[in-house]
Amino acid sequence: MQLGLVGLGKMGFNMRERLRAGGHEVVGYDPRPEVSDVANLADLAGALEAPRVVWVMVPSGTVTHETIAALADVLSAGDLVIDGGNSRYTEDGPHAKLLGDKGINFIDAGVSGGVWGLHEGYGLMVGGSDADVARAMPIFDTLRPEGDVADGFVHAGPVGAGHYAKMVHNGIEYGLMHAYAEGYELLAAEELIADPQAVIQAWTNGTVVRSWLQQLLAKALKEDPGFAAISGYTEDSGEGRWTVEEAISHRVPMPVIAASLFARFASRQEDSPTMKAVSALRNQFGGHAVHRISESG
Repeated sequence: MQLGLVGLGKMGFNMRERLRAGGHEVVGYDPRPEVSDVANLADLAGALEAPRVVWVMVPSGTVTHETIAALADVLSAGDLVIDGGNSRYTEDGPHAKLLGDKGINFIDAGVSGGVWGLHEGYGLMVGGSDADVARAMPIFDTLRPEGDVADGFVHAGPVGAGHYAKMVHNGIEYGLMHAYAEGYELLAAEELIADPQAVIQAWTNGTVVRSWLQQLLAKALKEDPGFAAISGYTEDSGEGRWTVEEAISHRVPMPVIAASLFARFASRQEDSPTMKAVSALRNQFGGHAVHRISESG
């Protein structure tokens, strides 16, 4: 197939390479001229034969909305836009309508695989009509991992379903990563454990906790023992928050994922106001000692 690809960052760039290796013709656009194949979105549309398929792989939120609105002005009826970024599923309906008013179809695609996707393939969760998904299937087949389609690709439902599935996927990811991280900290705290990295490495085969994330933790510890080179400050890109908000909306108990999200918030506090309040309360009701900040500090 011929495909336009908007956004050539860490994932978009590798997706272009994987698709080209799979025999597709990919015309990429990025604001950075050193990686872009064309100068602007109008040139991108002009380089593609109608009916066009354009994949958007840009940061979620305002950038995605502006990109889709701009594409609505340069594409034609019968074209298809795929939003492969981490957009919130509630944005998919408005984007589908914005494009649909001009006869342009829309698919939302949750994409997992990170920087490893170039060689390992990308897990794909898509939302849209049967006809639109079938039309884009040659692209999905090249991007997904090798093997059974059902093991790396799902048509999750109508527009919005792909990004909803990816949101839940990322919420689970938050919980898994935090469980592994807590396990590492406990191993490192116990002097009986001579080498925490070796223990986590040994979990790679035969154990019930083996996984790709576990292997990546072992790899990271081998490259930077004790994580001496990095701080604990951890960002969140939105999906964990949205997952917890959906859990509240649906009255689904989600203590593990919620706790992992709040732990990320705590990682950004040099000195926790909450724990200061707890310390002050213990001093007030029980006379327990508090650690005073020196005037020089």
